[in-house]
Amino acid sequence: MSITSAVQSPTVAPITTPIVTAQLKTVALLLGTAVVALLVYYFIGVDEGAMSVFGKSMVIHEFFHDGRHFLGFPCH
Repeated sequence: MSITSAVQSPTVAPITTPIVTAQLKTVALLLGTAVVALLVYYFIGVDEGAMSVFGKSMVIHEFFHDGRHFLGFPCH
């Protein structure tokens, strides 16, 4: 018969390192991404020539014409 001693080792919480981010850089990156996404959405989905911010020119509309049909935007 062997005698075993139950030695309890103290539990140690794992050390965590916080993730440090530059909040201003993150906000600027998200804002820039949102602006670019809205511009792409405008040029592909909204610019209809007659309602264009560039006058009555159909250049932007015709440039994105096939892409807007491919993405499901009606234009005529």
